[in-house]
Amino acid sequence: MPPGRPPREVVYHRLRTQIDELWQRMGGLPNPLEAADIWQGIWYEEAHHSTAIEGNTLVMKQVERLLAEGRAVGDKALGEYMEVRGYADAAEWVYGQAHNRPAGSSDRISLTEIRRVHAAAMGPVWNVSPHPEATDREGPGSFREHDIHPFPGGMRPPTWPLVPPAMKSWVAEANRLDPRAPDFPEVLARLHCGFESIHPFLDGNGRTGRLVLNLVLVRLGYPPAIVYKNDRANYLAALRRADTGEYGALGELLARAVLDNLYKFVVPAVAGPARLVPIAALSSPQIGASALRAAAVRGRLQATKGPDGQWRSSRNWVDEYLKNKHRRRA
Repeated sequence: MPPGRPPREVVYHRLRTQIDELWQRMGGLPNPLEAADIWQGIWYEEAHHSTAIEGNTLVMKQVERLLAEGRAVGDKALGEYMEVRGYADAAEWVYGQAHNRPAGSSDRISLTEIRRVHAAAMGPVWNVSPHPEATDREGPGSFREHDIHPFPGGMRPPTWPLVPPAMKSWVAEANRLDPRAPDFPEVLARLHCGFESIHPFLDGNGRTGRLVLNLVLVRLGYPPAIVYKNDRANYLAALRRADTGEYGALGELLARAVLDNLYKFVVPAVAGPARLVPIAALSSPQIGASALRAAAVRGRLQATKGPDGQWRSSRNWVDEYLKNKHRRRA
C-alpha cells in the first residue's frame, strides 16, 4: 500500500458514510436534466479513459472536441473516433437513467438494456470495422455464437449456448444488490467480474461491462465509477484476482473510483457554500486537498474531523482561509 494511503476497510467505511451524506443531506445524485454540466464532466472523462483502457489513443482534448463539436480533430484512424463516439452515446444514455428505472418494473437493469448499451457503444465502430469472425447474428446488441479462448489467467468463458441463461442469472443477481450492504464494493466487484467472465458479446465486453456497472450504480444512487487509463494494469490484475474469488482488490479500486467522482463532480455541485463536505470535494486549481488538510490539522482552516476520519469544511470557510492567507503573505 502506498505511504499515507488509507487501508481498504477505511475506504469502504468512508464510501458508506459519504454516500449516506449524499442521500440524506444533499438530496442524492443531481438530476441529469437539471445538472447537465456535472454529468458532462463525468461523460468526457469516462469516454476517454474507458476507451483508452481498450487501446484507443485519442487524448482528452480530442475527445472533448469530438463530443462537444462533433469534430474529429487530429489524424487518428476513423475507427478510434467511432469507438469514442459510440461509447459516449451509450454513457450519455446510462447517465440519463440516474433517476429512472425500466417502465413498470422495480428492477435496476434488464437484459434488453444490456443489449441496448452494447449496441450503442459498438454500433458506430462496427459500421467502420466489424469483427472479422462475426456472423450476421453477432452484431452490436447480440450475444456471441462463438466460443472464446481461455483468458490469460486460465479462466474460460462459458460455451456460447450457455450465454443467455448465464446472463439471465447475472441480471437476477444485479437486481438483488443491496446498496447499503457493508461489503457493497466487493459485491459490486463480484458482479462486474461475473459479467466479464461470461463475456456475452463477441467484442466490446470490457467497455460494455463498465457501462453496465455504471448503469447499476446510478440507479442505486451512487456516482458512476471511472477506471482511469493509468490504473489499467491494476484494474486488469484485480480482475484476474477476482476470477479466483478474491474480490478485495477490485472492490477497493471501484470504491475509490466512485469516491473520486463524488469528490470531483457531485459534492461540489450539490453542496451549498455553507454545507460541511469532505475536504477532497473542496480542492481547486488554487489549492489542493492535501494543502487544505494540512491547514485543517494546523487549525488555520476552520474544519471538523468526522467519525470516519475525514476532515470536513465548507466553501465559505475555504474562501475565508484563502483570503486571510493572501493577507498574511501581503
